[in-house]
Amino acid sequence: MANTDVKDLLDAGVHFGHLTRKWNPNMAPYIYMERNGIHIINLYKTAAKVDEAAEAMKKIAASGRKILFVATKKQAKDIVATKAAAAKMPYITERWPGGMLTNFVTIRKAVKKMASIDRMKKDGTFETLSKKEKLQVDRQRAKLEKNLGSITDMTRLPGALFVVDIKREHIAIKEAQKLNIPIFAMVDTNSDPRDVDFVIPANDDASKSIEKILGIVTEAVSEGLTTRQSEKDAANKGQEEAKEIFGADPRNYLTATKKFIGDENGKLTGLLIHEIEWKQENGRFSPVEVPGSEREIPAQVAFLAMGFLGPEDIIAEELGLERDSRSNIQAEYGKFSTNMDGVFTAGDMRRGQSLVVWAINEGRAVARECDRHLMGETSLP
Repeated sequence: MANTDVKDLLDAGVHFGHLTRKWNPNMAPYIYMERNGIHIINLYKTAAKVDEAAEAMKKIAASGRKILFVATKKQAKDIVATKAAAAKMPYITERWPGGMLTNFVTIRKAVKKMASIDRMKKDGTFETLSKKEKLQVDRQRAKLEKNLGSITDMTRLPGALFVVDIKREHIAIKEAQKLNIPIFAMVDTNSDPRDVDFVIPANDDASKSIEKILGIVTEAVSEGLTTRQSEKDAANKGQEEAKEIFGADPRNYLTATKKFIGDENGKLTGLLIHEIEWKQENGRFSPVEVPGSEREIPAQVAFLAMGFLGPEDIIAEELGLERDSRSNIQAEYGKFSTNMDGVFTAGDMRRGQSLVVWAINEGRAVARECDRHLMGETSLP
């Protein structure tokens, strides 16, 4: 993905902010100057921020998570619908349904209702209804399609939110914040960037500006999806080659390791494994060994996939840092300062295992707080 050209942003009018009397002081780091009573956005910062956001969104898309695009203002609706649909991502361009994120289960029920109506029409059940009932069902289907038709493929909460005009979409912002969903947004000079994790300072009113920014980020999302598909294709190719060599897929699922086998010098020579099956007892599923399935397989090296077990203890213990209930280092989001003066923490060390976009977001934020601690003030965004 090529770096964004400042001239292209200039031609699209991305630099035009709001009237100076309507400005939000927190946008000061992104404002270049004032001209004819209007704030001018620093496009060099916009270019850097949009590239940073695009790279993060590319990684989210490559991980298989969905990014929900939100824009209900008139001049942005069609642009967002077109760009998001082209990138195979869900979008909301009509009124934001209250509880869209915080009450997602109910929203999913409404989406399933659409599928239920479609099945009725296919299996003939619809034709058994009276004329009045048919009309009511059709109206219900049309209303659901208008408000939720664009999120039918979103079967779980999105990995991120992209918003055009955070003042207008403040409910969406609050819901995403409550669920710790990363927020990407075009932020104009009249808005508060502190509500957004990945700020793109830009004119969020002009259609050309919106189209330019959306074009950059959706292109990155498409690249992420292409990367994911390429990796899948490569994996499938590798599986086919393995089948040709071994006569069958050498990967064995539903197996567990009983013990490591070593020689007299303590070197690994093999693993004692057995097959398992899942059985339900008292309403819970648990793995049970399959009798007679025990066998040895040769091995010289074993990799243990333990997952994220928590931060390393050495630094925390030596510095006497306080922990939270999950054994992460205790620090308030936004300040990142620990109980030890001059010691800051962020990312997985502070919040536990999380998305890479949070690592980027908190890494940038903690750098700002370190600068403030050392210099007494900071100009970092």
